[in-house]
Amino acid sequence: MVSETVLAIDIGGTKIAAAVVDAEGTVLTEQLRPTPASEDAEVVFEAVESAVRGLLADLLAGQDRIRVGISTAGPIDSPTGTISPVNIGAWRGFAISARVHQVIASANGDGAVRVALAGDGHCFALGEHWLGAARDVDSMIGLVLSTGVGGGAVLNNRLFTGTTGNAVHLGHISVNAWGPRCVCGGHGCTEMYARGPALVAAARRLGWVGGDDARALTAAARAGDEIAVGVIDHGMRALAAGIATTATELDVAVVVLGGGVSRAGEVIFNPLRRHLLDFAVLGHVADLEVRAATLETAGLLGAAALAFSQE
Repeated sequence: MVSETVLAIDIGGTKIAAAVVDAEGTVLTEQLRPTPASEDAEVVFEAVESAVRGLLADLLAGQDRIRVGISTAGPIDSPTGTISPVNIGAWRGFAISARVHQVIASANGDGAVRVALAGDGHCFALGEHWLGAARDVDSMIGLVLSTGVGGGAVLNNRLFTGTTGNAVHLGHISVNAWGPRCVCGGHGCTEMYARGPALVAAARRLGWVGGDDARALTAAARAGDEIAVGVIDHGMRALAAGIATTATELDVAVVVLGGGVSRAGEVIFNPLRRHLLDFAVLGHVADLEVRAATLETAGLLGAAALAFSQE
């Protein structure tokens, strides 16, 4: 019997969530663990294993074939099931798919276990396409604007992963070929101008002393602070260039924007949409639409969608 429920796992730098999810996207049971701040790979995995084992009874009930979807920060290597998350230093080339498979298979006897792996930006896109802001379209780009800039795309109702699972890495599209070198090795990447810490750093260079994070910066912009408004405008122009480039190449007309910085609302969306008019100029993207994400747990639900997509 093919499973009517799946196991979704969302691995983040501060929190690990695992849930049993049904075909309507309802989270039936959930386990949460803090991500250990450890340099020991096994200590970090113990948190994942603990969350999974806490759900095994519900997951295995009446099912002989278990499907699992894992969402995690990258880089990932989906063909080998290994990950090297930027926000989990203990894991470099860590075989997350095989390890999760082993935990479940040990409890499932002769039952089959299928594990699918995708980046967190991809799972965000899947979640918003399945149940969120893009559920009415066949193709979309999902974009997470937070401490970094992540992304993924669903094309003709299928996740586009690329060869290794790292497609649509929008944060590391160069929007300034002569810009400073990024941590990725490139020059002038979108992340360097649009991510939350970059916006705050740019404001501080101009003398802003209103706070320590993007939430404070966007609040200052909402209150009319000229430095905050100008810095956000500059960052959103860079982001608009990256979005327009991606949408133009993929021939997609809907972008869903989520993540911590995006929750500031129109102080982010207004300049972004205005600047898009300068970059999304070819006919097939002239009506490019940027929507606000609607799901609080898009990554977890996207991991569930990934699991359900397995035959």
